[in-house]
Amino acid sequence: MRQSKMFIPTLKEAPKGAEALSHKMMLRAGYIRQISAGVYAYLPLAYRVLSNIEQIVRDEMNKIGANEMLLPTILPAKLWKQSGRYQTYGPELFKFKNRHNTDFILGPTHEETIASLFHGNINSYKELPLVVYQIQSKYRDEDRPRYGLLRGREFMMKDAYSFTVDKDGLDKIYDQMESAYSKIFDRLNLNYRSIIGNGGAMGGSDSEEFSAPAAVGEDTIVYSDNSDYASNLEMAKSAYHPVKSHAKPGELKKISVSNEQNEVKDNVIKSVLYIADQKPVLVLIRADDKINEVKVKNYLKSDFLDQATDNEVKKYMGTTPNYAGPIDVSSSVKVIADQNVQEMVNASAGANLDGYYYQNVNPGRDFKPNDYDDFRVVREGETSPDHKGKLKFTRGIEIAHIFKLGTRYTKDFKTNVLDQNGRNKPIVMGCYGIGISRLLSAIAEQQSDQNGLVWPTSIAPFDVHVIPVNVKKDSQRQLASEINQELNDAGYKVLYDDRKERAGAKFADADLIGIPIRITVGRKADDGIVEVKIRKTGSTIEVKKAELSNTIKILLNELNSK
Repeated sequence: MRQSKMFIPTLKEAPKGAEALSHKMMLRAGYIRQISAGVYAYLPLAYRVLSNIEQIVRDEMNKIGANEMLLPTILPAKLWKQSGRYQTYGPELFKFKNRHNTDFILGPTHEETIASLFHGNINSYKELPLVVYQIQSKYRDEDRPRYGLLRGREFMMKDAYSFTVDKDGLDKIYDQMESAYSKIFDRLNLNYRSIIGNGGAMGGSDSEEFSAPAAVGEDTIVYSDNSDYASNLEMAKSAYHPVKSHAKPGELKKISVSNEQNEVKDNVIKSVLYIADQKPVLVLIRADDKINEVKVKNYLKSDFLDQATDNEVKKYMGTTPNYAGPIDVSSSVKVIADQNVQEMVNASAGANLDGYYYQNVNPGRDFKPNDYDDFRVVREGETSPDHKGKLKFTRGIEIAHIFKLGTRYTKDFKTNVLDQNGRNKPIVMGCYGIGISRLLSAIAEQQSDQNGLVWPTSIAPFDVHVIPVNVKKDSQRQLASEINQELNDAGYKVLYDDRKERAGAKFADADLIGIPIRITVGRKADDGIVEVKIRKTGSTIEVKKAELSNTIKILLNELNSK
């Protein structure tokens, strides 16, 4: 491909507002351009990289017997109303009406669509297991799109769905998909971690995230420094070490905090009221800990969880939020406590009366919650839940997520089959997503330097960049043209910089674009000798034209094996 014929609008400086390294470099290198907030055009170079990523994904999906298909992006809202997610998904859902005043959405994901599609089209266990997948644009109305392709309103995604007659079948495909994802990310030369994930709005039971460590990552990865344990912060646990106090429980006292000397600071039970699916739930936690709302929501299996307003606290607790406490709580309020609360002795807690606290509060004697569980955010340095090593934190980009949905959606749409015993039962589902456009940014975050992008050979837009230093010199132009033709004939993807630009501008653009190998045709063109540069390492060698094709083959094989 002649560079003069390609649309590659490079920039010397990144536009204002570009924060992430990947965003800056892809803008400067002419890969993407913003159309509106969170919506980008993929220019020719980016489209080539995306196509290469998609082909790797297709290869691994096809190896496990998945069928590629394509579902619509404009979806009838009635499907999401039937599953309940039209109300629970939140403001990120793009909603609109057609000319007949019918509700529609732009698809952020397709569980409802595929479950309803398979209703009546799969009837017997003999037709299962079945795995389908698609690669298409998805839409989420992000409140604050940022970091380029990492958090956008329109993005490319591969989503797959499995259908089995039972949980054992789901487990088998889930494991196959997990293995396929690892192979995909290995082929992309990506540094990644497989971590425990949060199912969130997807529902179902187990889920697993794949996260690429990066300074710009919006997720916190929690991992053990001495084992394979890894989780996102929302789901992370630490080892529970109950510490029994030998202090004698004191007499329960109600005290006024109207003056500073009675202000309570240490050994405090913090009581926070939430509204979970319109029902009040009081969550108790040590005041030096932070409530993990995802754990609370998952424990309650609630669709909605919001911290109560002042008026709601007054209604259910009879006081203001600062003075809410666990003693003599109305039976209409469910009370759950973090497991660390049960070991507290002679604690302080709100008295459900403005201006008053209780002293010497003892769980079990003065109050009994409905249940104890893990409801806190872990801290770095705590013991890993497998008791192997300490917890460490790092930032990461979520690049994929797999879920065991079970019958969460097939029950809603009566997507049933007859099993081996002739019983009509819901199909068991799994879903498996990869952020294709996110991968573009995640790889760019990990594979860039101060000069530009450094693409792995498996997905680079071209294999080789041929640059004649001065196209006005016949010997350089002729040799570069011959090399371009020979390498193309040998099956390599070649970008030939035939532009009438100064050498410095060409080299700067080449570094920005990030093609694995650069061939410079310069002052030794008359002798048939060129310079070959490895973009990743910066190392250079001089090669005779007759040996060039074999040298490129060796170098690409070496780069591909690293």
